[in-house]
Amino acid sequence: MLYTAHYNSPIGKLLLAEKDNSLVGVWMEGQKYFLGTLRDEMREDNDSSVLLQAKKWLDRYFAGGKPSIGELSLAPAGSEFRKEVWKILCEIPYGEVTTYGEISKKLASRRGLNRMSAQTVGGAVGHNPLSIIVPCHRVVGANGSLTGYAGGLQKKIKLLTHEGVDIEQFFVPAKGTAL
Repeated sequence: MLYTAHYNSPIGKLLLAEKDNSLVGVWMEGQKYFLGTLRDEMREDNDSSVLLQAKKWLDRYFAGGKPSIGELSLAPAGSEFRKEVWKILCEIPYGEVTTYGEISKKLASRRGLNRMSAQTVGGAVGHNPLSIIVPCHRVVGANGSLTGYAGGLQKKIKLLTHEGVDIEQFFVPAKGTAL
């Protein structure tokens, strides 16, 4: 059973989901891969302590705070590979960005490999079920492209701007999968 609650954020409506006393999802309305692989029965629960805690975390974030990801019990559903990528996303500081290539290098090093595909990492980043909290919006293309955000590029730009990132150094691609 998934317990859900809605949250009205400055970037639009979010759906929060809890399962087994952990946050398993934060999705933007209309987001690509909405609900991911979760197919459990859903029930609205505005009194869930996990969901209330997530709402308070988001309140602080959107008020300009820098709440710690570690404050929340997270249990995203995904393969071990995806979970490794999402863990690396959690290491990206507020107001900073990294590239898919840098994440692939870090992951390859941790796994004792010579290299790893940035495109494979990009797929895992794109399937992040905990938008905003696990900061996939802080990942950009090596060429300065703001590509690759399942919530849409305008929301990515708003989140990066909110965190104080100078987005003038980046560009919106003319075509791509996340437009």
